[in-house]
Amino acid sequence: MEIIDSHHHFWHYDPVTYEWIDDRMAVIQRDFLPEHFKPVLQENRVSGTIAVQADSSVAETHFLLEKAKENEFIKGVVGWIDLRSDTLEQKLDALEHETKLVGFRHIVQGEPDPLFVLDPKFRRGLEMIFERGYRYDLLIYPHQLISALELIRHFPEEPIVIDHIAKPFIAHRYIDGWAIMMREIAKYEHVHCKVSGMITEADWAAWQPADIHPYLDVVTECFSPDRLMYGSDWPVLNVAGNYEQVIDLVLDYVRDWSEEDQGQIMGQTARSFYLSNHKQ
Repeated sequence: MEIIDSHHHFWHYDPVTYEWIDDRMAVIQRDFLPEHFKPVLQENRVSGTIAVQADSSVAETHFLLEKAKENEFIKGVVGWIDLRSDTLEQKLDALEHETKLVGFRHIVQGEPDPLFVLDPKFRRGLEMIFERGYRYDLLIYPHQLISALELIRHFPEEPIVIDHIAKPFIAHRYIDGWAIMMREIAKYEHVHCKVSGMITEADWAAWQPADIHPYLDVVTECFSPDRLMYGSDWPVLNVAGNYEQVIDLVLDYVRDWSEEDQGQIMGQTARSFYLSNHKQ
């Protein structure tokens, strides 16, 4: 079975650039680079990855693309670009030659405006990246699922993936409102979902697989395996556990699935979503 990690990050740690990494997260207040990740992947039989932006800068997009050129295991990059820019078309033209650039993401979870994704300039930016064959990662909190649903209705056929199962409040065991919205969004068959970032939404010090299973039950009930993709969220996961715990959480959960369905969630969905239909 091919395993592709659909979601991880790299960075040269800087406390200003990555100010969101506070003192509670001191374990990740350092550099995380391909040479640190490669042995972890090998130990867990992961053959490929998708690197995702963690800073809202074009500089980081270029940084990730350089790492992808230098490391074969990085199959694609989800970068950042200002989707509301008046010069977006020219900026996209400048990236046209980057064959490992497969999509874009904005840190919507950090936006105070709950209607941020419905801004006309933002939606026009999405139209432009979709026209060029890129995918979009939607990073949101549960309270932003309402505007996300409206956005998805506006783009009823475009390739969108919900990061980190929309970050439900697992530590507080809040599930019902999140579940209602996820089921509604899942009705749109072009929308995918990353089974990632879950242990950092749980109690960092005391989480158990049983705490996360109810949330996995919801997304696996409403998204088919060919719309679900495994992601680690390395190195952020280190604040609440280790890579082996994260991948085993998913592997153990799908243990009784058919080989085909296991293959979908663990790798084939990511390959189909990011790589098979991309302009490269």
